[in-house]
Amino acid sequence: KSVLPTTQSGGKTVLANFLTESSDITEYNPTQGVRILEFENPHVTSNNKGTGCEFELWDCGGDPKFESCWPALMKDSHGVVIVFNADIPSHLKEIETWYSCFVQQQFLQNTQCLLIAHHKPGSGSDKDNPALAPPLNKLKLVHSNLEDDPEEIRMEFIKYLRSIINSVSESRDREEMSIIT
Repeated sequence: KSVLPTTQSGGKTVLANFLTESSDITEYNPTQGVRILEFENPHVTSNNKGTGCEFELWDCGGDPKFESCWPALMKDSHGVVIVFNADIPSHLKEIETWYSCFVQQQFLQNTQCLLIAHHKPGSGSDKDNPALAPPLNKLKLVHSNLEDDPEEIRMEFIKYLRSIINSVSESRDREEMSIIT
């Protein structure tokens, strides 16, 4: 399970639908609480059989009124994708809160987090990296613009999913070895 928190009106739902190849939502409706997307990605495998892995992507609403639900949303997550609207400067401060709650408090590693600077259609595509405060500046940051280069973000997301699968596999291997020894 990966959790996808975002700032309000960050473009996360449209991006989540694109990345999971779910239905197209073209008009903006704020996510109320959480929306769970189950999907299989044939480009990400966990074994040598070549079968795709199944994932759950929990699309979390960015409204602070849902903050009391966050602990339940984060439980048993293996990764976090933080999406923010790169064109709204106040979002840089908001993602610090998301990082603290969804990554640090869950003891996830920075490699289990992907930061996406989402550019909405028509906003231009400024690929300059925003000035991120530590420790956000240590995270993998990718830019997404579904209008200009949708395949770039899809490929980055597949790389992220592969790193999550590797992390989970390594963790299970260590757990199995500790039981054996």
